[in-house]
Amino acid sequence: MGKVRVGIIGCGKISSIYMENCKKFEVIDLVACADIDIQRAQEKASEYDIPKAYTPEELLADPDIQLVINLTIPAVHASVCLQALEAGKHVYVEKPLAVTREEGQKVLQVAKEKGLLVGCAPETFYGAGIQTALQLVNDGLIGKPIAATAFMMSRGHEGWHPDPEFYYQAGGGPMFDMGPYYLTALVQLLGPIKRITGMTGKALNERVITSEKKNGTVIPVEIPTHVAGVMEFEEGAIGTLIMSFDIFGGSTLPPIEIYGTKGTLQVPDPNNFSGVVKYRLMGESEWIEQPLLFGYEENTRGIAAADMAYAILSGRPHRASGELAYHVLEAMWAFHDSSDEQKHYDMHSTCTRPRPMQKDLAPFTLDN
Repeated sequence: MGKVRVGIIGCGKISSIYMENCKKFEVIDLVACADIDIQRAQEKASEYDIPKAYTPEELLADPDIQLVINLTIPAVHASVCLQALEAGKHVYVEKPLAVTREEGQKVLQVAKEKGLLVGCAPETFYGAGIQTALQLVNDGLIGKPIAATAFMMSRGHEGWHPDPEFYYQAGGGPMFDMGPYYLTALVQLLGPIKRITGMTGKALNERVITSEKKNGTVIPVEIPTHVAGVMEFEEGAIGTLIMSFDIFGGSTLPPIEIYGTKGTLQVPDPNNFSGVVKYRLMGESEWIEQPLLFGYEENTRGIAAADMAYAILSGRPHRASGELAYHVLEAMWAFHDSSDEQKHYDMHSTCTRPRPMQKDLAPFTLDN
């Protein structure tokens, strides 16, 4: 099919796994990387044998680059995406799509006007864990899904991340950091969301960084760090969700469970590509572990950009679409808005459930 020429903007911590995997996918030609710190871009280019190290402006001006992978911080996701689109390039962005719904709508609008594709993380739902769970749901193993739970219970990032400040600023917090994984997985498994009711809060107004690089630095907490609520899905299921950075003593709650008319399905952590899938049917006393039915059990960040590359070449839809990402972005804000306004939030957007992955794919290939 040929290859799509790709450039990465943002050479921070997450970029390494993207660069490693983009070099492996048959459909991607990773030709450049860029960062506002040109030395960091040069170091990454050298480490991963990438031909060109650029400033972001230089990368966007390169006419040979067809697809930009945007790995910048959330606060500038939308602006960099818009710059890439204005430069005539397709764009795939780390989650979230944008900080605000208005920014997200603008990205999708410009892409539509220019006939370009937008994709967005997370892409872990492409992996063996979520896809196996999806297969069991679609096969009717647990009957009609009637409810779900999703829990991300954490103490936050200041103890391990070298630069944790943005997790406590606008566009951060547990919902905007980890919510995309859980909400995207739920939409893949249960379909789009119709209505949300939420409540938010925060345990601390300041946090102290204890990771080595900035140990002792005090950072203000500008966003809610505990978000809880319920969702009504368009197909009728009701979901309960908690996203928290305020769990200081640990938790035993499962990442995701789906409850159907015939049984219960345990879904792996949606932050990972693999994991254990279990089910327990009505009348049974034991949980049964389901062997994984699909490939991509390892960390394969970059797979959604590869999926976009196939879409660019063949014209087929890509799974991690801008519409899906915007639906998730609206849902994340809906929990906050519902809490602030003390009323239900009716979703304005919807999306198509991503089609299941194909089985028995060769490594680092997708259906084309």
